[in-house]
Amino acid sequence: MSAQETIKKTVTDNDVVLFMKGTKTMPQCGFSSRVAGVLNFMGVEYADVNVLADEDIRQGIKDYSDWPTIPQLYVKGEFVGGCDIVTEMTLSGELDQLFADKGVTFDKEAADKIREANA
Repeated sequence: MSAQETIKKTVTDNDVVLFMKGTKTMPQCGFSSRVAGVLNFMGVEYADVNVLADEDIRQGIKDYSDWPTIPQLYVKGEFVGGCDIVTEMTLSGELDQLFADKGVTFDKEAADKIREANA
């Protein structure tokens, strides 16, 4: 299976996927750590893909999304964005709305706590 096929299968087979440097339990860059931290704190179940483990996936995900940076968040097959976009969406409540609209379970109280802490 090619990198593009693997990426498409991963994005299609999982409701939420984070392509990141490292893993959800051991991120290896600050940006990946921030997005994984938000998802973990909000109790979102997601697949993590460590792009550092496979150079073809690392470059392939950039080509797949036409987005130059990692991490990259996908929800129900749809590219959401990277660290800055996910951070903005979390603080504005848009990420809550996206999860709710897509039927993704998350902890609304935890999301509210993130916003309170950053107000």
